Amino acid sequence: MKGVGLRRLTFMFLVAFLVWSSSIETCIARKSKHWRQRRHAASVSLYKKKTKDHSHGHHNYHNGGTKTKPPPYKTTPPSPKVKAPPSPKPKVKVPSVPPPQKGYGNGQQSKVFDVLHFGAKGDGKTDDTKAFQAAWAAACKVQASTVVVPAKFIFLVGPISFSGPYCQANIVFQLDGTIIAPTDSKPWGKGILQWLEFTKLKGITVQGKGIIDGRGSGWWLDAPYEDPYDDERKLIIPLNNTVQERPPMPARNELSGKMPSIKPTALRFYGSFNVTVTGITIQNSPQCHLKFDNCIGVVVHDMSVSSPGDSPNTDGIHLQNSKDVLIHATSLACGDDCVSIQTGCSNVYIHNVNCGPGHGISIGSLGKDNTKACVSNITVRDIMMHNTMNGVRIKTWQGGSGNVQGVLFSNIQVSEVQLPIVIDQFYCDKRTCKNQTAAVALSGITYEKIRGTYTVKPVHLACSDSLPCIGVTLSAIQLKPMQERYHLYDPFCWQSYGELTTPTVPPIACLQIGKPPNNRVQSNYDVC
Repeated sequence: MKGVGLRRLTFMFLVAFLVWSSSIETCIARKSKHWRQRRHAASVSLYKKKTKDHSHGHHNYHNGGTKTKPPPYKTTPPSPKVKAPPSPKPKVKVPSVPPPQKGYGNGQQSKVFDVLHFGAKGDGKTDDTKAFQAAWAAACKVQASTVVVPAKFIFLVGPISFSGPYCQANIVFQLDGTIIAPTDSKPWGKGILQWLEFTKLKGITVQGKGIIDGRGSGWWLDAPYEDPYDDERKLIIPLNNTVQERPPMPARNELSGKMPSIKPTALRFYGSFNVTVTGITIQNSPQCHLKFDNCIGVVVHDMSVSSPGDSPNTDGIHLQNSKDVLIHATSLACGDDCVSIQTGCSNVYIHNVNCGPGHGISIGSLGKDNTKACVSNITVRDIMMHNTMNGVRIKTWQGGSGNVQGVLFSNIQVSEVQLPIVIDQFYCDKRTCKNQTAAVALSGITYEKIRGTYTVKPVHLACSDSLPCIGVTLSAIQLKPMQERYHLYDPFCWQSYGELTTPTVPPIACLQIGKPPNNRVQSNYDVC
């Protein structure tokens, strides 16, 4: 019995040992699984990780509610994280200003630079000068770029220079909005010669349907009485035989005495090649509206200038030291010359232009302060002039030198023009001028098909005593008087030589046929 009991006890002990061994193997297997999963942990914390994982696995085993051996290396997947429902997207308002370009697109640098994207407000009150400067600085670096001044905005801009010479070529200034000038004196300092200036550029175009408004009335009203003025009024004598030395100026306003004496030009181009201005309107400039200095290759078309007829010294387009100029399909209304052609100009062609009010289209004044003037190859044709002081005119100062040659005025229609045809070599914009013998020589001047009505004098040709005008040709002149408040005068000529190729109305018998008997040969100083 003892042997049987001993064997039974041994067997039970063996079974218990096997059960206990199975439990140990299961726990070790679970511990091994967790250790493998965390093998990537840093070696410094490996012991702690193993201990923690082991106890964690043991805890799960004893609380699992079963003794069934789990499949090897299988763990209970973690509970999935519950994501919060997405918040509703706010409604995005469409901006009134289009989003700025990043500067690059499709691998290429952007070529459009909107001033609004550089901080301009366009509210007509905030100074947007710096924004315009920043937009230009960006566009300047990109060839054939465009600076955009968008429509429906008014930009207050002080004196600014859009300058080269290191800018890329063929930049377009797209003006569809309105640019206005400051009306207080602070931005102008002690005075400046130009407001908006483009200088030393190649292939610059200003285009669009926008407006440049100089708001010049404060300057006009503040003009000193001694300021230069067009003295051709000396040729106009009212019916009461009184001559005003200067036309009356409008009443002064609250800006009187505050603006600097130097009045700026609204839009000026200097030292540039291939310049184009088209579509825009320039109005109410403090002085000249559009000026070209030292430019080669200028095209102006389908644009307009608009200022009152009594605004002083507000030339429409002023050309100086510029060559190869074309102006056409343009309307010019101002208080001085619609187009003024100064020294250094050649190859200028002006056609299909409306002029009035204003002082007509003029070459000069030339030779002021004994300077040398050179003008050649000028054509002005197919022009409409209404209510202007002069029609087509050449004016020079006594004491000058140089010459004007190769000028054609053709097909000029005048309506209520005071002096349709003028050469004045005794020009003076002051109350008194000193008599001098030297003069700018005039030769090869042709007037043809000048027709319409005048109110004072049809022809006034006053040439130098020492250097008479030669080669003056008159053809198909038909000018009829219109009685208004002025005396009507017959044609006047002095030291003017040339020919009449057709009968004229009225007869211009004062023109001397041929050449002067003592025609002086020009010196080297006179020749251009």
